[in-house]
Amino acid sequence: MDMEIFFPGGEKVNTIYKGFTIETDQSKDDGSEGSAPAPFDLFLASIGTCTGIYVLLFCQARHIPTEKLKLILHTERDSKTRMISKIAIEILLPPKFPKKYREHLIRVAGECSVKKHLENPPLFDIYTKIVSIQP
Repeated sequence: MDMEIFFPGGEKVNTIYKGFTIETDQSKDDGSEGSAPAPFDLFLASIGTCTGIYVLLFCQARHIPTEKLKLILHTERDSKTRMISKIAIEILLPPKFPKKYREHLIRVAGECSVKKHLENPPLFDIYTKIVSIQP
């Protein structure tokens, strides 16, 4: 899977992937325009939405209504490193959610492929390549 990353101006860094343009920008607090989520925001959102699709598909397969179902992603940072030290995902269930599925729903939510990649991270190979520009 290849993504093309490009720089449209300011502190924006965008990518084209599968025909979609994914826009990012740094926050206003960081001196930028804040016109799009920061790359790290998309990283966290990918964890939340990946977990969400597993929860959604679980409920759909059992014909459990999802209108009042919601997930909240909480983060904690290490004060010394400023790195995320804990991610907690709270699944807010409507009152009529079947009790017999609650524990199974937690297990299914834990199957998120983004989470699994963090548990077994890929190797990174970063390198440069000179390309000639054709007139």
